[in-house]
Amino acid sequence: MVTINPKDIGTVKLQGYLQSAIGPRPIAFASTVDKNGKPNLSPFSFFNVFSANPPILVFSPARRVRDNSIKHTLVNCEATKQVVINVVNYDIVQQMSLSSTEYADGVNEFDKAGLTALPSDVVKPYRVAQSPVQMECVVNQIIPLGTEGGAGNLIICEVVRIHIDEAVLDANGIIDPAKIDLVSRLGGNWYSRANKGLFEVEKPLATLGIGVDEIPDFIIESGVFNGNDLGKLGNVEALPSEEEITIFVKQNFEIKAVLSADDEVKKFKLAKEYLDKNESLTAWKVLLAKK
Repeated sequence: MVTINPKDIGTVKLQGYLQSAIGPRPIAFASTVDKNGKPNLSPFSFFNVFSANPPILVFSPARRVRDNSIKHTLVNCEATKQVVINVVNYDIVQQMSLSSTEYADGVNEFDKAGLTALPSDVVKPYRVAQSPVQMECVVNQIIPLGTEGGAGNLIICEVVRIHIDEAVLDANGIIDPAKIDLVSRLGGNWYSRANKGLFEVEKPLATLGIGVDEIPDFIIESGVFNGNDLGKLGNVEALPSEEEITIFVKQNFEIKAVLSADDEVKKFKLAKEYLDKNESLTAWKVLLAKK
């Protein structure tokens, strides 16, 4: 048995132990707006439901360990006292992960993640259209838990509207756990999927992923790629160069055959095969290859 005094190890290592030991954790996909109405979207796995009457959700944006700065979500909740908590299912897990990239203030994570912003009924923040359950909330209280990097800030929210996709309901109008297909967070790159077990999602880059909004329309409109595929394509730092693509084509018989056949659908499907193996840069090389 390893015994640890939290004060004797660094915050990053301690956080790793906590996140790996306490899980799987549900994910609050939190949508906010700043004081000028600009949207922000970010996921948090320090999250749960704590009361039904009144309906209370609590999530915690922690201060960044590396520089002790605070997140836009916290700033926005302090300014507007409103938030929408969207649940995350498997269909949007890659886009959710991409949205956690630390884009500059004012960058719209809905656009970067390729998600659709829906107006809310009661609060100003937008809902995520692709989320199967969206909860409009007012912020009752924010409790800072410390002043150093890694310290959480409990945001206590009261649910004032709930929107549920009928597709996840059973014959009795109850949420079916298999249909909703929720995902949850563990330590490192690990997630858990309802009824399916563990899987990995590559963490967003320390530098910025290009975003789904930078993917050409001919790829998005092909009908071959789902939201998770687009999330993977958007999570690359830069597109491969022409030289890299040329070398790839010369060395890869399969892409040569596809290009010779001049079959765009086959090219898309080959790229998807690479995405299914989490080889996003290779998928881009396929998509951008020319005869």
